[in-house]
Amino acid sequence: MPSSLKKNHQATAEISRQKLIADYIRVRNISLQICAPLMADDYQIQSGIEISPPKWHLAHVTWFFETFLLEAFESEYRPIDPQYSYLFNSYYQTVGAMHARAKRGLLSRPTIEQVFHYRSEIDKRIVDFIDNLDESQWKQAAFRLTLGLHHEQQHQELLFMDIKHNFWSNPLKPSYLERSQPAMKMTGKLDWEERPGGVVQIGTNNDDGFTFDNEKPRHQVWLEPHRLSSRLITNNEFLDFMEDGGYSKSELWLSDGWSHIQNTQWKSPLYWENHDGLWLEFTLHGLETMNPSAPVSHISYYEADAYARWAGKRLPSEAEIETKLLEIPVTGHFSESGIFHPQAGKGQFYGSLWEWTASPYLAYPRFKPLEGSMGEYNGKFMCNQWVLRGGSCVTPEDHIRPTYRNFFYPHDRWQFSGIRLADDL
Repeated sequence: MPSSLKKNHQATAEISRQKLIADYIRVRNISLQICAPLMADDYQIQSGIEISPPKWHLAHVTWFFETFLLEAFESEYRPIDPQYSYLFNSYYQTVGAMHARAKRGLLSRPTIEQVFHYRSEIDKRIVDFIDNLDESQWKQAAFRLTLGLHHEQQHQELLFMDIKHNFWSNPLKPSYLERSQPAMKMTGKLDWEERPGGVVQIGTNNDDGFTFDNEKPRHQVWLEPHRLSSRLITNNEFLDFMEDGGYSKSELWLSDGWSHIQNTQWKSPLYWENHDGLWLEFTLHGLETMNPSAPVSHISYYEADAYARWAGKRLPSEAEIETKLLEIPVTGHFSESGIFHPQAGKGQFYGSLWEWTASPYLAYPRFKPLEGSMGEYNGKFMCNQWVLRGGSCVTPEDHIRPTYRNFFYPHDRWQFSGIRLADDL
């Protein structure tokens, strides 16, 4: 390689290293900022099987970097504490055994101070690792580190979700953070956009930046002509469904959904409380009077599907949503706003709430998971779950994109999920 080209190549690599270090420090600091309002006792709480204590989240994402970067690329590396692999592994069977998910709240040790120390020490080692990484390993390590940052951003959203559920489970109904500005009270009229049918392409070949493997490859799908609602369904509109006996009409529900609400006795969305005829809603800002104009949130797939059937409509497919997302800029109400609750307004395709789709979470045609342990990240969960699109009010804005596929079980509703309607033409 000529010396001038070699210098340019080295300069480009050096800039990439500097940017990666800056991104690493920024993302890692955001996790700490999310936890800053917590008291020491808050870090330990696990209010449900699907919930993880904040302390565990902070340790797990750190373990990810230690295990899949430092241990994987440095032959002489010795873990800070070998027992952490058992305590903070989530579901990577190829790495080894792990502590039971339902018992993460029993891990009083290591203490939160020790977890903070663990994070700090790994951060120093990762920055040094990036600085000194051999050129031959750069591409593979840079991808894995970028994957780790997006993994941590997913856990940042989980932190908001889990903190909210933990605080709601406390009879005192404490506030995570004071509301920074009043809630928007007005919402737009629900209109419909007609969308053409035909062959369209969805997914990505990763030509324009980072994506998860479940977003690949780009492929063709057929769409029938359809309509999409101009905004999400509001609390007031969902209340109409409830007052019309929506939770008691078996004909509106999928069989599994009907069985589930009979067993759980659900009568309203998660976090709703009726006090002498007044509906209140628990938010990260505490217990508040329900805003009728805000999008209804913390809805399961079962509830979203039943509401759509009650309204004489249906839920959109993920292909219908993605083709719309590809046409509009990634702007919306994300976590950076500091208002960790959906707001009234039109549009709302990005941010605000994850939108349930009618699409099961399955592999795209010709899907290939990543090699090794990274292949456990998405592919093995492609069973019995449903796709959500668009991001939410607790999603980092630079984490979302049109092709992003989130997924949850149909009974899950502690995530920030809502309802957009579709209709056939």
